[in-house]
Formats: sequence, C-alpha cells, structure tokens
Amino acid sequence: MQIAIDGPAGSGKTSLGRALARHFGCLFVETGKMYRAVALGFERNLSLDKTEIAMNDEGRFFLNGEDVTELLHTPNLDQRSSQVATRPKVREKLVALQQRIAADRDVVMEGRDIGTVVLPTADAKIFLQASPQERAERRARERTATDLSVTLNSILTRDERDKTRTISPLNPACDAIIIDTDHKSLAEVISEAIDLIKERLGGP
Repeated sequence: MQIAIDGPAGSGKTSLGRALARHFGCLFVETGKMYRAVALGFERNLSLDKTEIAMNDEGRFFLNGEDVTELLHTPNLDQRSSQVATRPKVREKLVALQQRIAADRDVVMEGRDIGTVVLPTADAKIFLQASPQERAERRARERTATDLSVTLNSILTRDERDKTRTISPLNPACDAIIIDTDHKSLAEVISEAIDLIKERLGGP
C-alpha cells in the first residue's frame, strides 16, 4: 500500500503521516528531511556525487553514514532545502531513492511532489492545505520561535518558491483528496484522513 501526502510547509504533513503510518502499519517516509540532509551536505562543502543519503526503518536519516536526524530542522535548512530542491540533479537523485524505498514495502510518504511525481500510482493521495498565518503559528510553536512575523515571512517565501519552481511545482494531484486543516485539531484531521483513505481503498 502506498499513501502519498503533499502540502506546503506547516500544513501538518509530518504529524498526519506519522499517525497514518501507525494506523495502517506502514513505514513513514519524511522526504523533506532528505532535501535537508543534502543541504547540510552542501554546507559541509560536499558535492552531490559525494553525498549519500539513507534512511533506516526507524525513520533516522544518514548523511554519508552519519546519523544527522537531529540536525535537520533549523530555519536555515528550511530555506536551503527548498533552494536545493530546485536543482534537477538533486531531485533526480532523491526521487530515485524515494521510489526505491517504496518499491518493496507499504509506505506513507509525505512531501511536495509525492502524489504527482514520486508515487503517481499511490493507492491514496492526500493534499493538506492551511492559511499561511495558521501554518506560521504552528511552526512557531514547534520551534519555540518568539517572532511570529519572521516565521510567517519564511513560510511565504517558501510558498512562493515551491509554487513557482519549474521542476515539480507544489500542486495537488488531480486525484488527490484535499483536506483543509485550518481551525482543526490534529485528531480531527487524522480521523478525517483515515475515513477518506478507507473510502478510497474500498475497505471497512
């Protein structure tokens, strides 16, 4: 089984993805961390051909064999990762990795082009959306940021880059289920998604 989750930064993809993976017994793949790991490699002056990204079954991410999972969520890497994601060779390398991971196991995979590019034949596709203000407030709470305006500006900059990039711009797949998460609790979003996925899969 393949479940694809797409949406902009701060829309709740990771929290929903983890919950759905637990519910359906799948491996959870957070593809954004792969792009952050590449960005971290570039910060360390590694060339792309000398950059090897891997993920284990516990969802830990490795850069050339080093577990860098705890280093990947910083404001700087948020922006750098969206910049490196516009590079064709980076996307080619990571899309191939993501497809290999999903080839022989059940997965819930989240990102920005999962339903359109990485897993176009996924059994169920979800696209999360929420207002920039709500997403900024969530991101600020997650990162214990004190300046909401800075977080909001970062979200808006990321949105513009994701929507206008020429390679795999952020758009819902034509057969994706759209869920608006504004003013909904995580439990409400999870419940709605589970019901919609079961309906899409034709199961109880």
